[in-house]
Amino acid sequence: MTTKHRIFTTSFASVYPYYVAKAEKNGRKKSEVDAVICWLTGYSQQELEGQLKKQTNFETFFKEAPKLNPSRSLIKGVICGVRVEDIQEPTMREIRYLDKLVDELAKGKAMEKILRA
Repeated sequence: MTTKHRIFTTSFASVYPYYVAKAEKNGRKKSEVDAVICWLTGYSQQELEGQLKKQTNFETFFKEAPKLNPSRSLIKGVICGVRVEDIQEPTMREIRYLDKLVDELAKGKAMEKILRA
């Protein structure tokens, strides 16, 4: 029996401020972080705020996502020393896609490129 990674049961709302802080520290806005999250998951701004209020864990956050963006498979690169495209576990891959998008935002990449437009 395999045990789930701790991040799966971690509240999304507890990590969200770190995403925002990372972006803002590098001159980006909270609204851009929200746009990236909504693009990836299909949540509306109101639905995203609802998930934050409910303290939903990461696993549920992605499981309940209205429509995961089909273009997310275009997200490539290394995050936390691991190549995102090589991650086999589906929920962990979604979490790392989000990490990678926030990382690109913080590094000053244009929104059109981040959102694979």
